[in-house]
Amino acid sequence: MAANNTPVPHYLKPLLDTPFHARARVLSQNDSFVPWAGYSTVDVFTTAEQEYFAIRNAATLFDLTPMVKYRINGSDAERYLNRLVTRDVRKLKVGRVSYVVWCNDSGHLIDDGTIFRLGPQDFRLCTAERQLDWLLDSAIGFDVRVEEVTEDIAALAVQGPTSCYILKKFGLAGVERLKPFELAEFDAAGRPVMVSRTGFTGDLGYELWMRPEHALSIWDDLMAAGRTRGLRAIGSQALNMARIEAGFLMPNVDFVSAEHTIRMNRDRTPLELGLGWLVDFDKPHFNGRRALLTQKASGLRRLLVGLDVDGNKAAHNALLYADEAGNHEVGSVTSAMWSPTCKRNLALAILDAPHHAIGSKVWADIYLNRELVWERRMVAAHVVERPFFAPDRRRQTPPADR
Repeated sequence: MAANNTPVPHYLKPLLDTPFHARARVLSQNDSFVPWAGYSTVDVFTTAEQEYFAIRNAATLFDLTPMVKYRINGSDAERYLNRLVTRDVRKLKVGRVSYVVWCNDSGHLIDDGTIFRLGPQDFRLCTAERQLDWLLDSAIGFDVRVEEVTEDIAALAVQGPTSCYILKKFGLAGVERLKPFELAEFDAAGRPVMVSRTGFTGDLGYELWMRPEHALSIWDDLMAAGRTRGLRAIGSQALNMARIEAGFLMPNVDFVSAEHTIRMNRDRTPLELGLGWLVDFDKPHFNGRRALLTQKASGLRRLLVGLDVDGNKAAHNALLYADEAGNHEVGSVTSAMWSPTCKRNLALAILDAPHHAIGSKVWADIYLNRELVWERRMVAAHVVERPFFAPDRRRQTPPADR
């Protein structure tokens, strides 16, 4: 709002504020905001390192509101989603959540997301980017309604070892009984909240879905409940560190939607991204099934893998070679970090066959800027299993009080 309480013209403020923006603005020490799906969101409040350690040692709040949300219902809702995504939606029970991907007819990934089954024919699909055109085109011939409800739902991710304790103290009695990928409705002092045991950190954690008008009061009450358990707000930088340790993929970082690629061979299939476990060839036909069957039969020419890189300098955007001399390029790094928890130099990378086999050794071409002087290092990297970090607490039910 302007000083005279008149609305700011949209061309002067093109990004929306989330319902939590007033609290985020006060806590932000760096004024570091970035756009996400049309909203202004915090990149880092204090330092990424402080916020990262809160994820792994205490609990954190992350504003999840910009996550694009679709309500999908109608008599053909299940059948429609089962045709759209590669996973068998018929196996998803009411009150459960499932990670899914969907493809074009060539088997190339359009996007990934999560499906919440709210009723027999009532679903919520959450994605990082808007997909309404694709979803509507895919709905032709089905008795189904697809509606974007992003602005109708505020959301917070509460993640970390003390997250369950905080939610119980907040007043969500029974939240400790939620199993991974389960959801339930709660009453928080007269405010309805849907809680799912989901998250993007690979740690114990939950996501809270609420009405926008309740957002600020719920934020304040959560902060009060978590005061003795180290609860703090985090931005996208710290979340990115945690998701790399968990081996999770980020759109436009580890893959680009086939709808957005321009150059040949830049799109990826779920099999190439290591997401073959999300592809159910035993269910009825789905988009890309024939192409994926062909690729599975012929073998993968490239694969997204986890790397354990020598040294302690992150291999950001490094090219990968089969030999130390750098004569034969075999891939590239998509995400990288030095992991404070694992005490390892981690990376996600696309590698050509046969170098993507577990145990294979490749060489990363890393450039370092030391006092305005660039240094080049060729360091060994080994293909390892993902996830890099997977604590038992992420699946314990009920979680231990901390």
